[in-house]
Amino acid sequence: MIFTSEQVSMGHPDKICDQISDAIVTECLRYDKNSRVAAECLIKDYDITIAGEITSEHKPDYKVLVSKVLSNIGLCEIDKYKVRVQISEQSVDIALGVDNHMGAGDQGMMFGYATNETPELMPIPYAVATQALKLLRDSNSPLLLPDAKSQVTFDYSTNRILTFLISTQHREEASAEEISSLVKAVMKTAAINYGLNTDFNELVNPTGRFVIGSSFADSGLTGRKIIADTYGGICRHGGGSFSGKDPTKVDRSGAYMARKIARDIVSNQYADRCEVQIAYAISVAEPISVSLECFGTNHVPLECLKDFIYSNYNLTPAGIIKTLNLLDVDYNQVSSYGHFGKSYLPWEQ
Repeated sequence: MIFTSEQVSMGHPDKICDQISDAIVTECLRYDKNSRVAAECLIKDYDITIAGEITSEHKPDYKVLVSKVLSNIGLCEIDKYKVRVQISEQSVDIALGVDNHMGAGDQGMMFGYATNETPELMPIPYAVATQALKLLRDSNSPLLLPDAKSQVTFDYSTNRILTFLISTQHREEASAEEISSLVKAVMKTAAINYGLNTDFNELVNPTGRFVIGSSFADSGLTGRKIIADTYGGICRHGGGSFSGKDPTKVDRSGAYMARKIARDIVSNQYADRCEVQIAYAISVAEPISVSLECFGTNHVPLECLKDFIYSNYNLTPAGIIKTLNLLDVDYNQVSSYGHFGKSYLPWEQ
C-alpha cells in the first residue's frame, strides 16, 4: 500500500484560526471551569472575525489574546490586525441537556486510532511529515517565514518513503538554492529519526517561489485541517473539528478518549493497529454505540477487547472530562502540529 499524509505549520491560515479558537477555550476554562465555548475564527489579510457561542463568567480581551497568538506564530505587524467579535451565549436548549443531564453537547461519531509503526503509536507518513515541520520551525532560519506544508508518500510494502514534499514561505531575498538546501536537510533528518531511507524524491517549493503566505495568500477558518489534526487520513474521521470547543463537546472529548482506548490496546500489545468509534446523541450521557476495528492484527479476540473497553473506561462526557482532566488542559498545545502523539497530553498516557 502506498499512502500519503500531510501536515501544516503554525503559520498556515487555517491553523492561525485554530490557535486563536483554542486560546479562547483555554482562557475561558482557566478562569471559569463551567465555561461553555464554541468559538470559530475567520482570517483574511489583516481582518479577523471571531464568532460563536460562549457562556462564561470570564470575558476574554480578544484583541490581547489574538495578539499573543499571532506573536507566538511569528507574524509581523501585529498592530495592523483588526478583530471583529460576534459572540452570543450558548443555546438554552443545548444547555438544558448538557447541564441538567450531563449529556453530550451534540450528536456525532468520533474516531480514535493507534498503530505500532512509530514510538508515538501514530502512522509513519503522518509522524514524519509532522516532525519535519517542527524541525523546520526549530531551525530558526532568518530566511523562513511562518507558513508551510509538508507531505510524505510512504510505501508500506517496502517501508520506504517515496516522495517528500515541503512548501515553505520564505523572505523575498532568499534564493531557491538556499531554501532547497535548508529544507532537504530537514527532510533527511526527519527520515533518519524514524529509521527510514533518505533516497526519496525531494520536492521543495515546486512553484519555485513562496514569499506571500498565511492570510495574505489565502483565507483561514477554524476546523478546516481536521485530517492534519488527527492521523493524516490513515483512518476514518467523524467530520467534527476539535479546536474552539470546550470538552463538553464530544467532537473533542470523545475523540480524545477514542484515541486513548486505541492507544492502550496497541501499547498493551493486544493489537498492532486499532480504530475505535464512539457515537453520541445530544443530551444523552452514555454513548449510543462503541465499535472496534483491529484490521486482523488483534492478538486477543475482539469480544475480549470490547469487554476491556466497557470494563475500564467511563465513556460519558462527564467521565471523560474527569478521567482526562480536560478542564485543565492547555489547548494551545494541540492547536498546531496535531492533537495526538504528544507524550505530555493526558490521553497519550
